[in-house]
Amino acid sequence: MTSIKTIGVVGAGQMGNGIAHVCALAGYDVLLNDISQEALEKGVATIEKNMVRQVSRELITHEDMQTALGRIKTATSLSPFAEADLAIEAATEQREIKEKIFSALCNVVPERTYLATNTSSISVTRLASTTDRPEKFIGLHFMNPVPLMKLMEIIRGLATDQETYDMALEFSSRLGKTTTNAEDYPAFIVNRILVPMINEAVYALYEGVGTVESIDTAMKLGANHPMGPLTLADFIGLDTCLSIMQVLHDGLADTKYRPCPLLVKYVEAGWVGRKVGRGFYDYRGDAPVPTR
Repeated sequence: MTSIKTIGVVGAGQMGNGIAHVCALAGYDVLLNDISQEALEKGVATIEKNMVRQVSRELITHEDMQTALGRIKTATSLSPFAEADLAIEAATEQREIKEKIFSALCNVVPERTYLATNTSSISVTRLASTTDRPEKFIGLHFMNPVPLMKLMEIIRGLATDQETYDMALEFSSRLGKTTTNAEDYPAFIVNRILVPMINEAVYALYEGVGTVESIDTAMKLGANHPMGPLTLADFIGLDTCLSIMQVLHDGLADTKYRPCPLLVKYVEAGWVGRKVGRGFYDYRGDAPVPTR
């Protein structure tokens, strides 16, 4: 098995900067890539802000933070990934974009490099088939927010070999994650169960069963969920929720996975949640206000 020392992360957004964060704290050298310098600066700023929060809670020391930040290098080009032992794609949840990234990676990384996708719903086998090393390809689905969530879903593609799977187990252990093995079916375990629940909450809103606040309060206090499903949808991103529902609907051909028309409408409006300031709540003021 290749010794993993350097991790390449493609995508400095919500998931990518979280993955870079935990990898750097675990002692790995990290190459963080995105299409613009602005995106990289924003990603590194988020990492530093989240590490400062960990220091304030005495989860890590100030020295740990400085050392970890020093391990992260950024680039708008994939050429530095020639040094990567493991390259993790953490781009937006669209198959075509992910396939283009892996095609570009295969032109850069050496034969020893393992490839992984952080996809939350797309077929690992299908993504692997577009590369030159499907046996060294695996799904590593981190939960959001990555520094706080303990779980990592590991998904083997049809061609994934045992050495790659063993690497994934060792890697996740070093990050301090608990793993669960999911078969390569649409949305795996967590999102197969979670996102249809969110979609059903949107249907309840769409049909007038309850308001945004009443639906969220009902699930927080009635089901003991830490946050309501519509708040959670805004946190995940309504565009991501819709993409996952579309993968489920297309892949399983069951009408129970039909995306709610109201979810589609919000995404069409660009109101996709916290990351843009509006979703089922408007976050632009001092406190979130329901938008419906």
